[in-house]
Amino acid sequence: MSSKVIHALYDDDDVLLKAVKEVKAAHHHIEEIYTPFPVHGLDKAMGLEPTRLGITAFMYGLTGLGFAVWFLNFIMIQDWPQNIGGKPSFSFAENMPAFVPVMFEMTVFFAAHLMVITFYMRSKIWPFREAENPDPRTTDDHFLMEVAVEGDEDKIASLLKGTGAVEINVKEKH
Repeated sequence: MSSKVIHALYDDDDVLLKAVKEVKAAHHHIEEIYTPFPVHGLDKAMGLEPTRLGITAFMYGLTGLGFAVWFLNFIMIQDWPQNIGGKPSFSFAENMPAFVPVMFEMTVFFAAHLMVITFYMRSKIWPFREAENPDPRTTDDHFLMEVAVEGDEDKIASLLKGTGAVEINVKEKH
């Protein structure tokens, strides 16, 4: 494994997308791509697997729904049944229409909050963590492709220059 990477800066997202396809076709390993905004089709061009976050969100929502059903049944039917507006409190099924808003909100609450926690853990974003952005221009108007140097460094640099890179820098991997 190489200890060097090449940073290729681009000023257009369409040029970047074409460059990613060319670099992948040349069988070079792209370490990371830094962009100021999401680029449609970039994940497919890089060959990344589809995300499973939708499935995770569904499971978190089911967890919230399950918790809401248990919670409402416990507090409104078993522990402290009350006669509110003349409604019977003999069973959960009789009172479920009144509980639907609470169940919906708990489903959304659990899915949203647990997805944020999952995103932070998956992205390894922790409080007080230093940013790992290699070039501050990627937060404004430039795109950076980080390619691992395997083999001839000059050959990879000339390939990247030929793809439309406006700037090429060789850096030590950290």
